[in-house]
Amino acid sequence: MSVGLLGLLDDIAGIAKVAAASLDDIAGQAARAGAKAAGVVIDDAAVTPRYVTGFSPARELPIVWRIARGSLFNKLVILLPAALALSAFAPWAITPILMLGGAYLAFEGAEKVHAALVPHHAHAQAEAAVSGLSDPVTLENEKVAGAIRTDLILSAEIMAITLAAVPDASFFGQVVILAVVGIGITAAVYGVVALIVKADDIGLALATRRSPSLGGRLARALGTGLVRGTPKLLSALSIIGTAAMIWVGGGIILHAVEGYGWLPAATSAIHHAAEAAAQALPAIAGLAGWAVTAAVSGVMGLVLGAVLIPVAHYAVAPGWKAVRSAFA
Repeated sequence: MSVGLLGLLDDIAGIAKVAAASLDDIAGQAARAGAKAAGVVIDDAAVTPRYVTGFSPARELPIVWRIARGSLFNKLVILLPAALALSAFAPWAITPILMLGGAYLAFEGAEKVHAALVPHHAHAQAEAAVSGLSDPVTLENEKVAGAIRTDLILSAEIMAITLAAVPDASFFGQVVILAVVGIGITAAVYGVVALIVKADDIGLALATRRSPSLGGRLARALGTGLVRGTPKLLSALSIIGTAAMIWVGGGIILHAVEGYGWLPAATSAIHHAAEAAAQALPAIAGLAGWAVTAAVSGVMGLVLGAVLIPVAHYAVAPGWKAVRSAFA
Protein backbone atom coordinates (compact mmCIF):
# COMPACT_ATOMS: atom_id res chain seq x y z
CA MET A 1 0.00 0.00 0.00
CA SER A 2 2.73 2.40 1.00
CA VAL A 3 4.71 1.47 -2.11
CA GLY A 4 1.67 2.17 -4.28
CA LEU A 5 1.12 5.48 -2.54
CA LEU A 6 4.76 6.46 -3.00
CA GLY A 7 4.52 5.52 -6.67
CA LEU A 8 1.39 7.61 -7.07
CA LEU A 9 3.03 10.58 -5.34
CA ASP A 10 6.09 10.15 -7.56
CA ASP A 11 3.85 10.18 -10.66
CA ILE A 12 2.08 13.31 -9.42
CA ALA A 13 5.43 14.98 -8.79
CA GLY A 14 6.54 14.06 -12.31
CA ILE A 15 3.35 15.47 -13.81
CA ALA A 16 3.76 18.63 -11.75
CA LYS A 17 7.33 19.08 -13.02
CA VAL A 18 6.18 18.65 -16.62
CA ALA A 19 3.35 21.12 -16.06
CA ALA A 20 5.72 23.62 -14.45
CA ALA A 21 8.15 23.26 -17.33
CA SER A 22 5.31 23.77 -19.79
CA LEU A 23 4.16 26.89 -17.97
CA ASP A 24 7.73 28.21 -17.91
CA ASP A 25 7.98 27.55 -21.63
CA ILE A 26 4.65 29.28 -22.26
CA ALA A 27 5.75 32.27 -20.17
CA GLY A 28 8.96 32.52 -22.15
CA GLN A 29 7.15 32.24 -25.47
CA ALA A 30 4.62 34.87 -24.36
CA ALA A 31 7.45 37.24 -23.44
CA ARG A 32 9.19 36.71 -26.78
CA ALA A 33 5.95 37.07 -28.73
CA GLY A 34 5.06 40.25 -26.84
CA ALA A 35 8.49 41.68 -27.63
CA LYS A 36 7.91 41.08 -31.35
CA ALA A 37 4.74 43.22 -31.11
CA ALA A 38 6.62 46.07 -29.38
CA GLY A 39 6.37 48.38 -32.38
CA VAL A 40 2.58 48.15 -32.46
CA VAL A 41 2.48 48.59 -28.67
CA ILE A 42 4.42 51.85 -28.97
CA ASP A 43 1.99 52.92 -31.66
CA ASP A 44 -1.00 52.05 -29.47
CA ALA A 45 0.37 53.95 -26.46
CA ALA A 46 1.24 56.97 -28.59
CA VAL A 47 -2.09 57.15 -30.43
CA THR A 48 -4.55 56.71 -27.54
CA PRO A 49 -3.96 59.91 -25.48
CA ARG A 50 -5.42 62.09 -28.24
CA TYR A 51 -8.83 60.53 -27.64
CA VAL A 52 -8.83 61.80 -24.04
CA THR A 53 -7.75 65.40 -24.65
CA GLY A 54 -10.41 68.09 -24.38
CA PHE A 55 -12.39 66.48 -21.55
CA SER A 56 -12.63 67.57 -17.94
CA PRO A 57 -9.97 66.04 -15.64
CA ALA A 58 -12.70 64.12 -13.81
CA ARG A 59 -13.58 62.21 -17.00
CA GLU A 60 -10.06 61.37 -18.19
CA LEU A 61 -9.45 58.18 -16.20
CA PRO A 62 -13.01 56.85 -16.72
CA ILE A 63 -12.52 57.33 -20.47
CA VAL A 64 -9.18 55.52 -20.39
CA TRP A 65 -10.84 52.68 -18.45
CA ARG A 66 -13.69 52.47 -21.00
CA ILE A 67 -11.18 52.25 -23.86
CA ALA A 68 -9.11 49.66 -21.95
CA ARG A 69 -12.21 47.49 -21.42
CA GLY A 70 -13.02 47.79 -25.13
CA SER A 71 -9.44 46.80 -25.93
CA LEU A 72 -9.68 43.70 -23.75
CA PHE A 73 -12.98 42.79 -25.42
CA ASN A 74 -11.33 43.22 -28.83
CA LYS A 75 -8.41 40.98 -27.91
CA LEU A 76 -10.03 38.26 -25.81
CA VAL A 77 -13.57 37.96 -27.20
CA ILE A 78 -13.15 38.87 -30.88
CA LEU A 79 -9.54 38.41 -31.91
CA LEU A 80 -8.34 35.48 -29.78
CA PRO A 81 -10.98 33.02 -31.12
CA ALA A 82 -10.45 34.40 -34.63
CA ALA A 83 -6.68 33.91 -34.34
CA LEU A 84 -7.11 30.33 -33.10
CA ALA A 85 -9.54 29.56 -35.91
CA LEU A 86 -7.05 30.90 -38.44
CA SER A 87 -4.25 28.87 -36.89
CA ALA A 88 -6.36 25.70 -37.01
CA PHE A 89 -8.12 26.04 -40.38
CA ALA A 90 -6.32 28.67 -42.46
CA PRO A 91 -2.76 29.28 -41.23
CA TRP A 92 -1.88 30.49 -44.73
CA ALA A 93 -4.17 33.50 -44.15
CA ILE A 94 -2.19 34.91 -41.20
CA THR A 95 0.50 36.58 -43.32
CA PRO A 96 -1.95 38.18 -45.81
CA ILE A 97 -3.97 39.53 -42.87
CA LEU A 98 -0.79 40.91 -41.36
CA MET A 99 -0.02 42.55 -44.70
CA LEU A 100 -3.48 44.13 -44.86
CA GLY A 101 -3.03 45.46 -41.33
CA GLY A 102 0.45 46.72 -42.18
CA ALA A 103 -0.89 48.48 -45.27
CA TYR A 104 -3.63 50.08 -43.16
CA LEU A 105 -1.09 51.33 -40.59
CA ALA A 106 1.12 52.71 -43.39
CA PHE A 107 -1.90 54.46 -44.91
CA GLU A 108 -2.96 55.94 -41.56
CA GLY A 109 0.53 57.22 -40.88
CA ALA A 110 1.01 58.65 -44.37
CA GLU A 111 -2.45 60.24 -44.16
CA LYS A 112 -1.43 62.03 -40.96
CA VAL A 113 1.78 63.25 -42.57
CA HIS A 114 -0.20 64.44 -45.59
CA ALA A 115 -2.75 66.19 -43.38
CA ALA A 116 0.06 67.97 -41.50
CA LEU A 117 1.82 69.08 -44.68
CA VAL A 118 -1.27 69.79 -46.79
CA PRO A 119 -4.33 70.26 -44.54
CA HIS A 120 -7.43 69.14 -46.38
CA HIS A 121 -11.09 69.73 -45.80
CA ALA A 122 -12.22 66.17 -45.16
CA HIS A 123 -10.28 65.89 -41.90
CA ALA A 124 -11.17 69.42 -40.86
CA GLN A 125 -14.85 68.71 -41.39
CA ALA A 126 -14.66 65.42 -39.48
CA GLU A 127 -12.93 67.12 -36.54
CA ALA A 128 -15.43 69.96 -36.60
CA ALA A 129 -18.33 67.50 -36.64
CA VAL A 130 -17.01 65.73 -33.54
CA SER A 131 -15.98 68.94 -31.79
CA GLY A 132 -19.32 70.52 -32.53
CA LEU A 133 -21.30 67.94 -30.57
CA SER A 134 -23.00 69.88 -27.80
CA ASP A 135 -23.78 66.90 -25.60
CA PRO A 136 -20.66 65.90 -23.59
CA VAL A 137 -21.94 62.34 -23.19
CA THR A 138 -22.37 61.96 -26.95
CA LEU A 139 -18.95 63.48 -27.57
CA GLU A 140 -17.37 61.09 -25.08
CA ASN A 141 -19.15 58.11 -26.62
CA GLU A 142 -17.96 59.15 -30.10
CA LYS A 143 -14.37 59.50 -28.92
CA VAL A 144 -14.40 56.17 -27.05
CA ALA A 145 -15.95 54.38 -30.04
CA GLY A 146 -13.28 55.84 -32.34
CA ALA A 147 -10.51 54.80 -29.96
CA ILE A 148 -11.86 51.24 -29.71
CA ARG A 149 -12.11 50.98 -33.50
CA THR A 150 -8.49 52.07 -33.86
CA ASP A 151 -7.51 49.67 -31.08
CA LEU A 152 -9.20 46.80 -32.94
CA ILE A 153 -6.82 47.27 -35.88
CA LEU A 154 -3.76 47.60 -33.66
CA SER A 155 -4.86 44.69 -31.45
CA ALA A 156 -5.38 42.52 -34.53
CA GLU A 157 -1.78 43.22 -35.50
CA ILE A 158 -0.58 42.41 -31.97
CA MET A 159 -2.48 39.12 -31.86
CA ALA A 160 -1.44 38.12 -35.38
CA ILE A 161 2.22 38.90 -34.67
CA THR A 162 1.96 36.93 -31.43
CA LEU A 163 0.40 33.94 -33.18
CA ALA A 164 2.98 34.03 -35.95
CA ALA A 165 5.74 34.04 -33.31
CA VAL A 166 4.56 30.74 -31.74
CA PRO A 167 3.61 28.50 -34.69
CA ASP A 168 4.74 25.30 -32.95
CA ALA A 169 2.93 25.85 -29.64
CA SER A 170 0.09 23.51 -28.70
CA PHE A 171 -3.52 24.67 -28.89
CA PHE A 172 -3.58 25.21 -25.12
CA GLY A 173 -0.24 26.99 -25.31
CA GLN A 174 -1.52 29.32 -28.03
CA VAL A 175 -4.63 30.13 -25.99
CA VAL A 176 -2.58 30.97 -22.90
CA ILE A 177 0.08 32.92 -24.81
CA LEU A 178 -2.48 35.00 -26.72
CA ALA A 179 -4.41 35.71 -23.51
CA VAL A 180 -1.28 36.58 -21.52
CA VAL A 181 0.08 38.85 -24.24
CA GLY A 182 -3.34 40.48 -24.77
CA ILE A 183 -3.94 41.18 -21.08
CA GLY A 184 -0.34 42.17 -20.37
CA ILE A 185 -0.08 44.58 -23.29
CA THR A 186 -3.48 46.13 -22.53
CA ALA A 187 -2.52 46.70 -18.89
CA ALA A 188 0.85 48.17 -19.87
CA VAL A 189 -0.47 50.41 -22.63
CA TYR A 190 -3.42 51.85 -20.78
CA GLY A 191 -1.50 52.12 -17.53
CA VAL A 192 1.03 54.30 -19.36
CA VAL A 193 -1.78 56.23 -21.07
CA ALA A 194 -3.43 56.90 -17.70
CA LEU A 195 -0.14 58.26 -16.33
CA ILE A 196 0.34 60.44 -19.40
CA VAL A 197 -3.11 62.02 -19.35
CA LYS A 198 -2.93 62.68 -15.59
CA ALA A 199 0.68 63.91 -15.63
CA ASP A 200 -0.38 67.55 -15.63
CA ASP A 201 -2.73 67.02 -12.66
CA ILE A 202 0.00 65.17 -10.78
CA GLY A 203 2.39 68.00 -11.60
CA LEU A 204 -0.07 70.65 -10.40
CA ALA A 205 -0.54 68.81 -7.11
CA LEU A 206 3.22 68.63 -6.60
CA ALA A 207 3.82 72.24 -7.69
CA THR A 208 1.38 73.60 -5.09
CA ARG A 209 3.00 71.85 -2.12
CA ARG A 210 3.98 74.33 0.58
CA SER A 211 6.60 72.34 2.46
CA PRO A 212 9.83 74.37 2.89
CA SER A 213 11.95 71.21 3.18
CA LEU A 214 14.32 69.97 0.49
CA GLY A 215 11.79 67.28 -0.45
CA GLY A 216 9.09 69.93 -0.81
CA ARG A 217 11.28 72.06 -3.06
CA LEU A 218 12.18 69.07 -5.21
CA ALA A 219 8.50 68.12 -5.44
CA ARG A 220 7.58 71.65 -6.56
CA ALA A 221 10.34 71.63 -9.18
CA LEU A 222 9.20 68.23 -10.48
CA GLY A 223 5.57 69.38 -10.51
CA THR A 224 6.42 72.54 -12.43
CA GLY A 225 8.37 70.47 -14.93
CA LEU A 226 5.42 68.12 -15.40
CA VAL A 227 2.94 70.96 -15.89
CA ARG A 228 5.16 72.62 -18.47
CA GLY A 229 6.31 69.42 -20.13
CA THR A 230 3.04 67.48 -20.51
CA PRO A 231 1.74 69.47 -23.53
CA LYS A 232 5.11 68.98 -25.22
CA LEU A 233 5.01 65.28 -24.36
CA LEU A 234 1.56 64.91 -25.92
CA SER A 235 2.76 66.68 -29.08
CA ALA A 236 5.82 64.44 -29.20
CA LEU A 237 3.65 61.35 -28.74
CA SER A 238 1.54 62.39 -31.71
CA ILE A 239 4.68 62.51 -33.86
CA ILE A 240 6.00 59.24 -32.40
CA GLY A 241 2.64 57.56 -33.00
CA THR A 242 2.61 58.62 -36.64
CA ALA A 243 6.22 57.49 -37.15
CA ALA A 244 5.44 54.17 -35.44
CA MET A 245 2.45 53.56 -37.72
CA ILE A 246 4.62 54.08 -40.79
CA TRP A 247 7.57 52.09 -39.46
CA VAL A 248 5.52 49.15 -38.16
CA GLY A 249 3.38 49.01 -41.30
CA GLY A 250 6.43 49.04 -43.57
CA GLY A 251 8.21 46.49 -41.37
CA ILE A 252 5.29 44.07 -41.55
CA ILE A 253 5.18 44.35 -45.35
CA LEU A 254 8.97 43.96 -45.62
CA HIS A 255 8.93 40.84 -43.42
CA ALA A 256 6.08 39.32 -45.45
CA VAL A 257 7.81 40.07 -48.75
CA GLU A 258 10.94 38.30 -47.47
CA GLY A 259 8.90 35.38 -46.15
CA TYR A 260 7.21 34.85 -49.51
CA GLY A 261 10.55 35.06 -51.33
CA TRP A 262 9.53 38.12 -53.32
CA LEU A 263 12.15 40.66 -54.44
CA PRO A 264 15.08 38.54 -53.22
CA ALA A 265 17.67 40.98 -54.56
CA ALA A 266 16.13 43.89 -52.64
CA THR A 267 15.77 42.00 -49.35
CA SER A 268 19.30 40.63 -49.69
CA ALA A 269 20.61 44.18 -50.23
CA ILE A 270 18.85 45.34 -47.08
CA HIS A 271 20.45 42.52 -45.06
CA HIS A 272 23.89 43.34 -46.48
CA ALA A 273 23.42 47.03 -45.65
CA ALA A 274 22.39 46.16 -42.08
CA GLU A 275 25.42 43.85 -41.70
CA ALA A 276 27.72 46.55 -43.10
CA ALA A 277 26.37 49.10 -40.62
CA ALA A 278 26.85 46.61 -37.77
CA GLN A 279 30.46 45.93 -38.81
CA ALA A 280 31.18 49.66 -39.20
CA LEU A 281 29.93 50.36 -35.67
CA PRO A 282 30.88 47.27 -33.63
CA ALA A 283 30.23 49.01 -30.29
CA ILE A 284 26.55 49.34 -31.20
CA ALA A 285 26.34 46.62 -33.84
CA GLY A 286 22.81 45.50 -32.94
CA LEU A 287 21.45 49.05 -32.86
CA ALA A 288 23.19 49.99 -36.11
CA GLY A 289 21.81 46.97 -37.98
CA TRP A 290 18.33 47.57 -36.59
CA ALA A 291 18.47 51.27 -37.56
CA VAL A 292 19.16 50.40 -41.21
CA THR A 293 16.27 47.91 -41.34
CA ALA A 294 13.97 50.33 -39.51
CA ALA A 295 14.86 53.15 -41.89
CA VAL A 296 14.09 50.98 -44.92
CA SER A 297 10.82 49.88 -43.27
CA GLY A 298 9.91 53.52 -42.66
CA VAL A 299 10.59 54.52 -46.26
CA MET A 300 8.63 51.52 -47.53
CA GLY A 301 5.72 52.34 -45.21
CA LEU A 302 5.68 56.00 -46.24
CA VAL A 303 5.77 55.19 -49.96
CA LEU A 304 3.09 52.50 -49.63
CA GLY A 305 0.90 54.79 -47.51
CA ALA A 306 1.26 57.63 -50.01
CA VAL A 307 0.19 55.30 -52.84
CA LEU A 308 -2.82 54.12 -50.82
CA ILE A 309 -4.12 57.63 -49.99
CA PRO A 310 -5.72 58.24 -53.43
CA VAL A 311 -6.84 54.60 -53.60
CA ALA A 312 -8.64 54.97 -50.27
CA HIS A 313 -10.22 58.32 -51.08
CA TYR A 314 -11.28 57.69 -54.66
CA ALA A 315 -11.98 53.94 -54.70
CA VAL A 316 -12.39 52.39 -51.24
CA ALA A 317 -14.36 55.21 -49.57
CA PRO A 318 -16.92 55.64 -52.40
CA GLY A 319 -17.31 51.86 -52.69
CA TRP A 320 -17.88 51.48 -48.95
CA LYS A 321 -20.38 54.34 -49.01
CA ALA A 322 -22.28 52.64 -51.85
CA VAL A 323 -22.37 49.33 -49.94
CA ARG A 324 -23.67 51.03 -46.78
CA SER A 325 -26.32 52.87 -48.78
CA ALA A 326 -27.45 49.64 -50.42
CA PHE A 327 -28.01 47.94 -47.06
CA ALA A 328 -29.34 50.98 -45.22
